[in-house]
Amino acid sequence: MKFYKISLDSDLRSIFMFAKEFIETMKYSIKQITDLAGVSARTLRLYDQNGLLKPASRSESRYRYYGERELLRLQQILFYRELDFSLKEIKGLLDDPNFDHIEALSEQKKALQARQKRLKVLVKTIDGTIKNLNEKIPMKPEELYEGLPKEYREQAIENWGKTEIERSEKALMELGKRDFEALKERQKANAAELFELRNEAVSSQKVQDLVAMHYAIIRAFWGTSGSADKQQEAYKGLGEMYVSDERYTTIEGNVQPHFAEFLRDAMIIFADQNLQEK
Repeated sequence: MKFYKISLDSDLRSIFMFAKEFIETMKYSIKQITDLAGVSARTLRLYDQNGLLKPASRSESRYRYYGERELLRLQQILFYRELDFSLKEIKGLLDDPNFDHIEALSEQKKALQARQKRLKVLVKTIDGTIKNLNEKIPMKPEELYEGLPKEYREQAIENWGKTEIERSEKALMELGKRDFEALKERQKANAAELFELRNEAVSSQKVQDLVAMHYAIIRAFWGTSGSADKQQEAYKGLGEMYVSDERYTTIEGNVQPHFAEFLRDAMIIFADQNLQEK
């Protein structure tokens, strides 16, 4: 057995090289990787299929085994996912011949430290919103987004118009905490049921019934539940946004382009059949 000694003033590179040497001869099964890194076996198989993380070797029974290089690459994948990079972007970075592992770790550390500072502001924003929902204390719409990237509200205004966004903000601020939480739970449950049916025909009755519920939930978030305007084009536009912006249909850290297209197509059918002005 080898023994290793690291001086107290070791820099990031020496620590990295120590970790590299320590695990270079070790091999891990999928089960061991899931226990170590907290990723599912399904995710590892997906990473294998799309070339993002190939196993180091396979047994005669076709079991996957991972070594030092794969563990370090998986760590990079998880750090980049934490920083909201898409799987396509991560693969491009890691496969770049000029990729520098130490430099990447240093940049990730800076990015996470910046996020840590922003999260403190977000916690303050959440506290203020909870106080508003509980005690009906007035808040300015811009206070809803304090600590969030300004592009979120600006993008929403660009897509739907300032009047629509301000109406939605007003409706959400007027909801009591219980109703607001119940609405979020309805949205979460509805999304899960739709995801389970993603391989069904988008025109099937089961899918369309769930889309009708999705439409009602979205109208509640928009503050237009009682409006005579059925918002046919706005609802169809939301479906297109699901396809163009992967953040809206990423599930458990995995981008779901098929689900996004499925939901968009189902929403278009629902809108064309039920939301046309008479």
